[in-house]
Amino acid sequence: MDKSKKILGAGIVLAAIAAAGTYFLSGKRGEKNREKIAAWTLKMKGEVLEKMKDLKEMNKENFEAMVDEISVRYARAERVSAAEMKHLKTEVKNAWSHISKQLKKHS
Repeated sequence: MDKSKKILGAGIVLAAIAAAGTYFLSGKRGEKNREKIAAWTLKMKGEVLEKMKDLKEMNKENFEAMVDEISVRYARAERVSAAEMKHLKTEVKNAWSHISKQLKKHS
């Protein structure tokens, strides 16, 4: 892979990460989320953002599999009810529609 393709790929990943961060914490939805955020939810979302950099291919299936993997660890490590975890997983997975729009815009 030549240097320009690597730079373009890195730019697309950064755009997706920025889109996810924006989705989680800004706008009307973000205002509502900020009111409800507990420390563990913010840590989990941060980890999702960080792990997005490591995805070999940015697509819905890989994104959702990564969210599932991270949520399993948080469900075990934190004192989280099944209902809370289900709600958060759904919220994070719903970010894909916003992320995919940004990916299309930058590709």
